[in-house]
Amino acid sequence: MPTLDPRTTALVLIDLQNGITGLPLAPRSGDEVLETSRRLAARFRQAGAPVVLVRVAFSADFGDAPPQNVDAPTSRAALDSLRPDWSTLAEGLAQPTDIVVTKRQWGAFYGTELDLQLRRRGIRTIVLGGVATNFGVESTLRHAWELGYDVVVAEDACASRSSDLHDMAIRHIFPRLSRVTDAASVTLAVA
Repeated sequence: MPTLDPRTTALVLIDLQNGITGLPLAPRSGDEVLETSRRLAARFRQAGAPVVLVRVAFSADFGDAPPQNVDAPTSRAALDSLRPDWSTLAEGLAQPTDIVVTKRQWGAFYGTELDLQLRRRGIRTIVLGGVATNFGVESTLRHAWELGYDVVVAEDACASRSSDLHDMAIRHIFPRLSRVTDAASVTLAVA
């Protein structure tokens, strides 16, 4: 793992919020992803590198939710049953210096200020983690790559709805768009 310059590298964590980290996840639990992500965030803050926490949220009427004209839509009943703190970031994750971005779809770039926040800070490399590996993390990774960012994925800071979904992204998609490593290697590389 090459050295990651904290002046040009940011940590971007996807959907580590109450309504998502408590779901059944694999190959590790939401609590495990959170613990790894908290350690990464602490290291980035210590190095003076930006920490970006991305959450997904919708207006009360879900008028800003993506269209559901798909083969496997999310039911309106499921959306209506979301707990009130569903989009609240997980306890102990956010710090006052962090950048918080709210998205309304899988990926963190479209329709948000993420690219602006990163570019104005001179960021060229993104370290990525979060839930779900093959949804929000993958969508964000694909867009970051298309925008010209170098991306590093901390595999042990990611999880999905099943090990198969997680592994498909980690083994077959991510290596074509990023460097895949673990949180310990990222921690050592931030210099």
